[in-house]
Formats: sequence, C-alpha cells, structure tokens
Amino acid sequence: MNVHLIARRARLLVTVLGLAAAAACASTGRGVPAGTSLPDKFLFDKGTEALNNKKWLTSREFFREIVDTYGQSPYRPDAKLGLGDTYLGEGTTEALERARNEFAEFLAFFPTNPRADYAQYKLGMVHFRQMRAPQRDQTQTRDAVKEFETFVARYPNSMLMPEAKARLREARDRLSESDYEVGFFYFRQRWYPGAVDRFKSLLKQDPDFTNRDAVYFYLAESLVKAKQPAEALPYYQKLIEEFQQSEYLADANKRIAELKTPEVKS
Repeated sequence: MNVHLIARRARLLVTVLGLAAAAACASTGRGVPAGTSLPDKFLFDKGTEALNNKKWLTSREFFREIVDTYGQSPYRPDAKLGLGDTYLGEGTTEALERARNEFAEFLAFFPTNPRADYAQYKLGMVHFRQMRAPQRDQTQTRDAVKEFETFVARYPNSMLMPEAKARLREARDRLSESDYEVGFFYFRQRWYPGAVDRFKSLLKQDPDFTNRDAVYFYLAESLVKAKQPAEALPYYQKLIEEFQQSEYLADANKRIAELKTPEVKS
C-alpha cells in the first residue's frame, strides 16, 4: 500500500478519535463519569459540595455548566441561585455586582419558583454587604432597604422573614444613624433650628429607630436652647417611657424636674 495513503488514513483516524473524545466530554460535562444517568444531578451535587466548602470558582463552574447546558433540568433554577451564592461568597465589588445580576435574573426567569423568596432575600444581602459607614454615601443602604421591603411585602409566609426583618432593621438604622449625625452636627454648631428639623424628620421617617433615645434627648435639648421648653418636655418624657436603659435617662429626668419647677419670681 502507498506509504502516503497509510499516513493519510492514520491522520484521519486520529482526527476521528479526537472528535469522538470531544463529543464524549461534551455529552458528559465537567468531570461527569461516563454512563452517569443523571449528569445534571451529579454536577449540582458537586457544585453544592464545593459551595459549602467555600470553593467559589470550582462551585461556579459546576453550576454554570448546568445553567448553560441543561436547559430543561429541574436543577437549573437552584444552580442559578448557586451561581449567585458563589459570587456573594467571593465578596469583591465585581463579584457582588455579578451576584446581583444572577439573583435579579432568577426573579425575572422564575418568578413563581418556590425559592423566589430566597433570591429576593439574597438580592437585599448584595446591597447589605456594601453598606457604608453612616458618615459616607448611603446609596447601597437605601437599595438594601428597598429590596428587603420588597421581600416583606411579597413573601409574608417565608421562613426567611425573621432574617429579612432583622437585616431591614439594621439597614434602616444605618440610614437613620446617618441623619442623626447630621442633626447632632447642627446641635454642636449651635444651629438649633436645623437640628430640630433634622431630628423631627428622622423620627417621622423611622419612628422605630433603635437609637432614638439619643434623638429624643438632643431634639429636646435643641428645643430648650431655642427657647421652646414646652415643646421639649414631651420628648424627654418619651425617652423615659420607652427606654429602661439609656445613657440619657439621668439627664432627661433632671431636665424634666427643671422644666416642671415653676420659676420663682423675685
């Protein structure tokens, strides 16, 4: 037989075998043993195991293959959530943005899925993780409040409700703390009308602010300094009624006694 013909046939055989191997890999996916009856479940289990071990990249590769390759798989929605969790776990600014996209897409693609509440909660957590100190920009805090409020409204029976409400309270506290510090700055600068306006606005917007004892006290103090003692008294009283423990209790009681004591005319 012609030597060149033999060589050509050998090259053809190598090509065919290579294509067959590639097809086999494509059909079984990342590390799926040949003959696996449920490759999507195999991938999901591996992705979940890696996620639990905080191997974000490895987990992501397993979940991504399910999402991109197994369009009809019952594991696809959970794999989509798994992708979001890997990015949330990674925690970098870029990863958190990708996590936001994954959870938002889940809610768009699977709005009636039983785990939609989980996606909405994690969407709030993406912004919660990026909240900044009270003295700094509060855009992420406001976004966290918005997403957690959406959760509370849409999923009243969710098992995640206690966690969502706790995170919502923390986010609202951060916003209110930011407003409080502005009001306290005005108080220290002796611009009492500005302090009064800021403190009153805070109490109107967030009447359950965790640290409102400080707001009551400095609002009342501002009113006293602004020569409005009659308006100040109710705030001192609210502080005493609502807080059994507060660093401001002693001073509030002292102020109440002073305001209720008639002035002695000479």
